[in-house]
Amino acid sequence: MHDLPRHLDRAELAELFEGDTALVRKLADRADPLGEAREVIATLSEAEKLEALNAHPEIGARAGLSARSAAEQGADADPEVLAELARLNRDYEERFGFRFVVFVNRRPKVEILEVLRGRIGRTREEELDTAVEELVAIAEDRWRHS
Repeated sequence: MHDLPRHLDRAELAELFEGDTALVRKLADRADPLGEAREVIATLSEAEKLEALNAHPEIGARAGLSARSAAEQGADADPEVLAELARLNRDYEERFGFRFVVFVNRRPKVEILEVLRGRIGRTREEELDTAVEELVAIAEDRWRHS
């Protein structure tokens, strides 16, 4: 278990954030990248925020997951829940123009389904702010458990 903060290189950050995005490149220049992540995100363009969010896998996806994402999302695979997640993920992306990102925190998919249902009715601005905050929470948790 790791404590925060600590300097992380670009490859480590790319693993924590699911890709070598503009966010990761900017964080790699910081002495305390996770501690300063929210400050850096505030300076990103919308396109850079979307790039970071869209680097994450779809919740409920079964293929193309990183080892970390697969472990975090767990193996609970009720076909009805997975089908509903897939449908709501599509609706979410159509509504907001970016991927639904949530700090799963080892919760079952049925709980995440309820979170997704609650968030899909929000404004785009609220959802963008929430999604990038969730992105940081995921990275911090991954670092603590690495």
